Amino acid sequence: MAGAARSRPRIVPIREGAPIVYPSRSFQPGMGAWERASGTNRRRPPVSKIGRSPKASRRIDMTEPNRETATLAGGCFWGVEELIRQLPGVVETVVGYTGGTLDDPTYDYVKKGNSGHAEAVKITFDPAVISYEEILRFFFRMHDPTQLNRQMNDVGTQYRSAIFVHSEEQRATADRVKAEVDASGKWPRPLVTAIVPATAWYDAEEYHQDYLRKNPWGYNCHFVRD
Repeated sequence: MAGAARSRPRIVPIREGAPIVYPSRSFQPGMGAWERASGTNRRRPPVSKIGRSPKASRRIDMTEPNRETATLAGGCFWGVEELIRQLPGVVETVVGYTGGTLDDPTYDYVKKGNSGHAEAVKITFDPAVISYEEILRFFFRMHDPTQLNRQMNDVGTQYRSAIFVHSEEQRATADRVKAEVDASGKWPRPLVTAIVPATAWYDAEEYHQDYLRKNPWGYNCHFVRD
């Protein structure tokens, strides 16, 4: 809206020393932000080299009724996955790499920003429980979609904000939701989230999968805004 002032999202701090916990109530309006309260603010993935995720062998059967896919990127995929996986109706989440030019990329390539891939989360969900639109609206609350090629301290094209659409219907929904969020004044700057067709997907290494479930005090820069 022309001339309308943009208000900043209200962030509610949590108790000093509290653990990283994202209970279901943190997804309800008015519950504020949940973010890491202590420790270093640097990403430190394990040093050991572990192969590709075995999640591929236990994927949800997409021929089952009421299963759809959403693919989103919004910074470090650890935090994006940790919040989205807890939404009612989300059946499975897998972190990986997409939107690049290199075949079969590894984290060592992607983290340097040279492969063109984004760190992303592929979401399998039940549309009878949660809609694609609801997932997108939550996505625009749990990361800063106004930061170009970065998210908080993570800088590079691999941390870009993007929605990878799997159909024209998803594109129409994404375009509409982005425009509505942009016009709402919830963010002080224009949204830079790219809406692009889904391309080749590559699962990330196993140690990245469900990272914050396995490492509750691990690095996380994502939280839910009101």
